[in-house]
Amino acid sequence: MRILAVLVLTSLTAACGFQLRGQASLPFETLYIAVPAISQLGTELKRNIIAGTRTKLVDDPAQAQAVLLVTAEDRSKTILSLDTSGRVREFQLRYRLIFRVHDPKGLDYLPQSEIRLTRDISFNDAQVLAKESEELLLYRDMQSDMVQQILRRLSSAPTTPVALQPEAVNAAPR
Repeated sequence: MRILAVLVLTSLTAACGFQLRGQASLPFETLYIAVPAISQLGTELKRNIIAGTRTKLVDDPAQAQAVLLVTAEDRSKTILSLDTSGRVREFQLRYRLIFRVHDPKGLDYLPQSEIRLTRDISFNDAQVLAKESEELLLYRDMQSDMVQQILRRLSSAPTTPVALQPEAVNAAPR
């Protein structure tokens, strides 16, 4: 009976199209990551690229086939709701990243892109320390999500840099 149940579950899982994520395939042989030195995002991104792709990271942008340049990284917290006495009940955590991927000559593989993530968190005056820890965990989770989104965008990048389209050049103001 157990064997039959395992076979049925296996066939259902296979039939739905489920498959493990596996290794991401980036269209670049070598990559240079230009992230601010204080950013933990850069460390996690490098770790994921080394462990999950065949792309090699280089220390010199001139030797790289592509350069990932993070131009802005911003974390913020805004009040989402108040109770009847005017005390905060919910916050919204925001994480925003702006980046572009280009070759050493400056031609874009991916033009400047922005990724925004938000999470809502309830707040209780009696549990300030616990809520601060929860906030740090949510930011760490958002950073992991950000790395995965960057990797998905990198894997969908074209294999050759995209030059300006002739229509865009002709339409530019003179």
